[in-house]
Amino acid sequence: MSLASALSTTKNILNNTATQTGVLSTNVQNVGNSDYNRRSAATVTNAYTGATTVQTARTEDAALLKQTLSSTADDAGQQTLLAGLESVYTIMGGDGYSLAPSTALSELRDALQTYAATPGDVTLASAAVNSAVDVATALNTSTTEVQQLRAGTDAQISGQVDKLNKLLAQFEQANKAVVTAAAAGTDGNNALDTRESLLKQISGIVGISTATRDNNDMSIYTNGGITLFESTARPVTFDSTAGYDATTVGGAVYIDGVELKAGQSSDTTAQGSLQALVQLRDEVYPTYQDQLDEIARGLISLFSETDGASQIAGLFTTTTGDEVDFETAEIITGLAGIITVNAEAVADPTKLRDGSISGASVNTESASGFSTLLSEYVSGFETSMEFDPAAKIGDKATLLDYSTDSVGWVEEYRSGATNAAETTTAMLSRSTEAYSNATGVNLDEELILLLDVEQSYKAASKLLSTIDEMLAALMEAAN
Repeated sequence: MSLASALSTTKNILNNTATQTGVLSTNVQNVGNSDYNRRSAATVTNAYTGATTVQTARTEDAALLKQTLSSTADDAGQQTLLAGLESVYTIMGGDGYSLAPSTALSELRDALQTYAATPGDVTLASAAVNSAVDVATALNTSTTEVQQLRAGTDAQISGQVDKLNKLLAQFEQANKAVVTAAAAGTDGNNALDTRESLLKQISGIVGISTATRDNNDMSIYTNGGITLFESTARPVTFDSTAGYDATTVGGAVYIDGVELKAGQSSDTTAQGSLQALVQLRDEVYPTYQDQLDEIARGLISLFSETDGASQIAGLFTTTTGDEVDFETAEIITGLAGIITVNAEAVADPTKLRDGSISGASVNTESASGFSTLLSEYVSGFETSMEFDPAAKIGDKATLLDYSTDSVGWVEEYRSGATNAAETTTAMLSRSTEAYSNATGVNLDEELILLLDVEQSYKAASKLLSTIDEMLAALMEAAN
């Protein structure tokens, strides 16, 4: 080997070690950064120049990235649904269901039993009416809180839509940087990291799939096939609704003009938070509201009174004074929010005993010991009645059983969502870990590689020192 070729080889070694050291140092700085993929300095070797660094390669694993994006979407949807169901659980009063209508109904039945045993006791009459007020209040409060949940969820949907549009706009810029770098043959690794980070964030809002074209140009589609990004970001639109009552229908989310469907079931089909939020707002909360409305209708029916040949509202009526068809097994939307105890019963609780709150008194002799009607009310709690199956907890049950089934429906839904959330969380953890192991930075490996580079540098330094000595000897001989 000539001194010139030895000097050229030494120069290449020093250039390579400088590049490799820079790459490894950057890797070490990004240990634990989930949005950074490990870099490596790729080299080629030829007979003239030796090993030469030609590019800095970014570690990738398309299959594991796809699984990570899918797991992120699944877990985001499931966790969002579970959080919403936990809110319903809180409305019911937690473990004891102290705020649930079923609890207030049980207390009303007990108060009526006590009153029926001593129908002449005005204090017991007042206690029974007060228990009825508690039932109405529980239904009113539950309705108000359910509609507040719907309004809050609507606001969350709006926030997620805004965030998604911003992420898509940022993705467009990152994608342009990737395409430009690929076309020019320059380093686009940082842009690739940014683009991948944005993909992970987008998948938490809506489930996605991707396609890559020339120059690493990427398109994004929802798992339902709706285009999110193709050359440009597609618009995601949503008209928010400020206030909600039981009759309010929330606006739909549109992606590129196509409606985004809600998730289904406790093990939700929702991929990303948006579909789960729509599921909560338009299906879970309204279904619970339907059940509350059917309980309210059942109450009015159970305590209805006779006015000639007609059944009219008795102990329970509406704050609006509107007459309702409480005998037909059909949901009266929002009834639980306007049910109230008749003011006549509050003013004179003994009218409950006599059946004269709104109708004609059945205690024709005005006997203080008259308990027939009170006993009928008590037995009515154990008598099956028809309910609208659209409320999803059956079409025939006693009022107490129906109210308990409503709690059971929420708890069954919540239990299923909890189990599914544990599964999606585990899957996300494993997917993330596998992807990190494949593409992330391992500090021990990087330190070992730095030691190897150090040895190369030492060898190059020794070779350079030898060349220097040889050149010095040659110059001395020439003189």
